[in-house]
Parts: sequence; structure tokens; C-alpha cells
Amino acid sequence: MRILVVEDNVDILANVLDYLELQGFSVDCAQDGLSGLHLAATNHYDLIVLDIMLPGLDGYQFCQRLREDARRDTPILMLTARDALEDRLKGLRAGADDYLIKPFSLAELVARIEAITRRSRGVGMTELRVADLVFDQSTHLATRAGQPLKLNPMGVKLLVLLMRKSPAVVKREVMEMEIWGEDIPDRDSLRSHIHQLRQVVDKPFAKPLIHTVHGVGYRLAETES
Repeated sequence: MRILVVEDNVDILANVLDYLELQGFSVDCAQDGLSGLHLAATNHYDLIVLDIMLPGLDGYQFCQRLREDARRDTPILMLTARDALEDRLKGLRAGADDYLIKPFSLAELVARIEAITRRSRGVGMTELRVADLVFDQSTHLATRAGQPLKLNPMGVKLLVLLMRKSPAVVKREVMEMEIWGEDIPDRDSLRSHIHQLRQVVDKPFAKPLIHTVHGVGYRLAETES
């Protein structure tokens, strides 16, 4: 998933960029409204994280020009220190999809990003799909090329994590934290579970979808790079 962060506070920007990249997102950034608008209008992003108080062009103007002039419907998550209802409504009317009040937790930021992108893709995300691989989150049934896949509970957790982040690389430490929390087992456990998942998802089929990014983690995608 590719995200644009437009934020003029250097410390906040650095923290957000580091955390999003750790979570496997591809991130671009800008520190003023005009530069951010240029990037948003000339590139494809899955979501824009946008501060309101920006030099050159504020967040409200950014939203209006992106929607009306550039005709882009990229989802926008607004960041602001203003928590008055009137300010929130103004942002939503300008074209924002959601609002996050400063200070905020980085974990909540990622949760909001994932929720907005699920809605924007039009699936209440009962179904995840990558190439010919499909996972129904309401029934926990997985199929590939129309054939049912028999997954154990750990396989389901890993598959859902990789499919939600696809085609981004998911770092080992992120996967371990998502699956086991603070109580992470020995270092070979993740590798062993990925191997088992590959036996089900990839081995019976001509084209592998689960790829190892050596020294970093794993990604699920049609192509290796």
C-alpha cells in the first residue's frame, strides 16, 4: 500500500514515516500543502495522511483542490489539534474521509488507515483477494484457482496478515508481534509456519505467491519484486 504523508512538523513526520515503513507501507512525504498537492495529483496513492495547519496551502484547501481541480478521490485521513465539532465537519465537507485528533497513537493511525482503505475498496472486507487466491473473512474459507485450501489456525492468521498488506513486504518483527504479541517463541517458529503455509498455498500450483525478502520479511503478491 502506498501512502502520502503531508505534515510540516518534522518530529511528527519522522515518527509517522518510521512507523508506517515498519508496518510494511510504502511512504512518500511533503512538508507543505502545495508540494503535497503536486505529489497527490501526479502519483497514485492508496491513502493520504494530511495535516490541516500547513504552510502554503492548508488541509481544507488541499482537499478541495484535490477533489475539484485534480478530480482525485484518493482517501484522506486528516490530522489536527482542533477537536471542535465545527472543525471536524469542515474537514469532512472539504473532502476528508476521516479525522484523527493530535496527539494520537501510531497504532490507532494504522488502524484508521486500514479501515479507510477497506471501505474505499468497496468490500466490507469480507473477502480478501490476491491473484487467484481468495480468503473469505466471514467464513475463514480460503480458495486458490477455485480449489479449497485446508489451513490450520496459524496459517489463517499469517495468510490474512500477508493478504491485507499485499503487495507490501511485511517485516519479520511485525509478523511476530502480530501473531504472538510480546511472547515471541524461538526464531525458527515463523519460518516453520511460513513453510507450512507455502505447502498449502503455493506447492500445488504453478506460480508461487509467497515470496521471501531476505533479511527483511515476506510478501504475498503475483510477482516476486
